[in-house]
Amino acid sequence: MRALPMAETPSIQRWLTLIGIGEGGPAGLGDEAKRLIASAPVVFGGARHIELMQPLITGEAHIWLSPFEKSVEAVLARRGMPTVVLASGDPFFYGVGATLSRHIPASEMSVIPAPSSFSLAASRLGWPLQDVTVLSLHGRPIDLIRPHLHPGRRILALTSDGKGPVDLAALLLAMGFGQSTLTVLEALGGPHEKVSQQKAADFAPVDINDLNICGIEVKADANARILPVSAGLADELFEHDGQITKREIRAMTLSALTPRRGELLWDIGAGSGSIGIEWMLADPSLRAIAIEASGERVARIRRNAEAFGVPGLTIIEGEAPGALAGLPTPDAIFIGGGGSDAGVLDAAISQLRRGGRLVANAVTTEMEAVLLAEHARRRGSLTRIDIARAAPVGGMTGWRPAMPVTQWCWIKP
Repeated sequence: MRALPMAETPSIQRWLTLIGIGEGGPAGLGDEAKRLIASAPVVFGGARHIELMQPLITGEAHIWLSPFEKSVEAVLARRGMPTVVLASGDPFFYGVGATLSRHIPASEMSVIPAPSSFSLAASRLGWPLQDVTVLSLHGRPIDLIRPHLHPGRRILALTSDGKGPVDLAALLLAMGFGQSTLTVLEALGGPHEKVSQQKAADFAPVDINDLNICGIEVKADANARILPVSAGLADELFEHDGQITKREIRAMTLSALTPRRGELLWDIGAGSGSIGIEWMLADPSLRAIAIEASGERVARIRRNAEAFGVPGLTIIEGEAPGALAGLPTPDAIFIGGGGSDAGVLDAAISQLRRGGRLVANAVTTEMEAVLLAEHARRRGSLTRIDIARAAPVGGMTGWRPAMPVTQWCWIKP
């Protein structure tokens, strides 16, 4: 799709108007919004939007096409000519405004927002919105809610359809949060508005409107799967075959990788996927690619990613360095397995962006020799990590040392 330049163009005025609407139809709009819709030669929107505003529309009505990119191109083709786009609630809160703003500068747009479904839901429940976790699951995997399930937390989750609340209740029950209160708020702001409340464990749906948002008051059972917000999650939370960066080493590795908002990590020799998963859990903007040669482990990484609520983890099945070809340029790279294989470290370094960080861990003497040589050649820092755990020794207790880890950290100049 052709993207418009974001620089302001003095000769082009504010030709595009984004108008947020609610389920109340024209009655819920102000006079200016009504006038703009009525006078627009072309109005874009979803089928429901066009139907709700039909009494006001006098120009051409264009329902969004599939794929949506076709409609964006149609809007762009009208640059400089008066055009109205209808959106649900606030166009810039999980709305069409976010998409259009990637192609059209703000200087060419006027926006009249309406309350978002999250604002309406919070007002019905009496929840201070600043204290609530808001999450859109509309057209997105339901697993995204998993990291947010903490006792006492309040969550507002926008679903895709009438089956969404059913799926949420089932997930809550499966994760040990069956006693959580689930409030389903349907068609907010319209004549068919409905609010109902049940325990997730006892959820019994009947004809739920496709336009719904769920309020969840999280309550954990004794066996609930709660994902802590700290680095170094317990090893037993991951499905693995022993090929996993242990929690203490993982915490130190993530600290060395220093994730920053919006960055991309390559996890080479991903094993169970624990490093890439925890990288993504640190912030929703973070992305990761797990590269793993074993098909069995690839399937395991995928299951772990879903179980930890980061289904967006990209998984590449293949051996480095060949599997690295054509991947997006990383901001950080972790090498946990296969780093001593010919060409792996050189390929990783060559594709790392300038200023990017590389962290490599060695448990074998062969890999340690590689890291010692790289340190001598490129500098960076070397750290020796020794962990010992208390364990039974006969009828008493003693320290059992884990295999020591040599960690090389380097920033590409």
